[in-house]
Amino acid sequence: MRYHFFIVIALLFSTALAAQNGKDSTRTILDAFQQGRFQGNFRSYFMATDNARDLSDYYALAAGGGLYYESAPFHGFNMGIGGAFNFNLTSSDLGAKDPVTGASNRYEIGLFDVEDAYNTNDLDRLEALWLRYAWKHSSITLGSQNLTTPFINPQDGRMRPTAETGVWATFGDIPDTKIEGGWIWKISPRSTVAWYSIGESIGLYPKGLNPDGTASGYPEHVKSDGVALLGVTRKVGKNLKLQLWDQYVENVFNTAMVQADYNHPLKNGDQLIFGLQYTHQDAVADGGNPDPEMAYYPQGAQSNVISAQTGWQRGAWQALAAYTRVTSDGRFLSPREWGREPFYTFMARERIEGSGDVHAATLRGIWTAPSKKWRIESGYGHYYLPDIKEVALNKYAFPAYKQFNTDVRYNFGGALKGLRAQLVFVWKGRIGDVYGNDKYVINKVEMAHYNVILNYTF
Repeated sequence: MRYHFFIVIALLFSTALAAQNGKDSTRTILDAFQQGRFQGNFRSYFMATDNARDLSDYYALAAGGGLYYESAPFHGFNMGIGGAFNFNLTSSDLGAKDPVTGASNRYEIGLFDVEDAYNTNDLDRLEALWLRYAWKHSSITLGSQNLTTPFINPQDGRMRPTAETGVWATFGDIPDTKIEGGWIWKISPRSTVAWYSIGESIGLYPKGLNPDGTASGYPEHVKSDGVALLGVTRKVGKNLKLQLWDQYVENVFNTAMVQADYNHPLKNGDQLIFGLQYTHQDAVADGGNPDPEMAYYPQGAQSNVISAQTGWQRGAWQALAAYTRVTSDGRFLSPREWGREPFYTFMARERIEGSGDVHAATLRGIWTAPSKKWRIESGYGHYYLPDIKEVALNKYAFPAYKQFNTDVRYNFGGALKGLRAQLVFVWKGRIGDVYGNDKYVINKVEMAHYNVILNYTF
């Protein structure tokens, strides 16, 4: 196993413990290390999927943790390092094919290593190794880090989040405005243990079909030097927030998004909630490869997505209704290895990425206890995708479906402060026709999915 980064962390930890004078300033580099801080977490995750009829069911129990160190600033500079480990404590055979359909496991493998279903203990990863320079309310960070943007984000719904290597700048010295952006040249996706170039990272997850119905050939064949991102977030008054983002994937595609969120206060203390979002994509150059069979984004293609939300909030309660329309101009494509989609209709455990000509509608209710100990969210949605035979607009041949989610979270106090429990239940039903073929059913629709998660942070 690769324990080198844990040795480095242990050495830093020993240095930090050697501090005895409790200085408040960092006059030397040694001061900066001695006055740094550690963070860590332990996590256990039980996941199970109950598929329809005689199709295979799955379960897995994972456990692991992470340790991170961040030095104190020294003349504006500081550094961070950290990593994580993970083990498969028990599971069904995640590498076995379903005997009826030949399908592979979809969800539980994501707790471990999607590239090796039988990797049960070599699951450690260096996730953070960065150097930062900060001034006033701005900073520039170079190295491996965790970024949160609309289309590249931690998507932390398994054991370890997605991480990136690059240079990232954040400027916050303009009142009510945040400007951020940078260049990324490596990604370590969720559910993997290695780092990949941008091109290599596209295609680690299931690849789907080309627009002509043939198997996509882009895994290991996408050519891209990196991803450039720029985001501007502006608060207008007390209640309006505007966002503008552009993501340029060199030689592959470009995604631009604009979003407005407005909360309208009422006299009784309630609030009305409104949100509107528009996303446009275009192919760049040859879409990743001059051979169309090996390109990720078809040359000359485009997609357009409109998403809207409205809702109401009273005290601890919030009710939201959302609608998303992917037009028939083309498939909305965004590597699933990089993050979850930002649309208002997103519900955990499924995406509309890979599809065009989509209508999606959701209703959600959220209750957060005044003490912040409890948070309960339930949602229900209908997702009208093109017929599974219309692969030009349905990359994964996924039937139209309906989905119900419940997410219950509890933060412990007292002697158990730092411990958080989470229960997630997902049910997905079928709307679209599958023509009697269960390969369009298994791990997709007519299924129930269970998650029990314990997190302890310190």
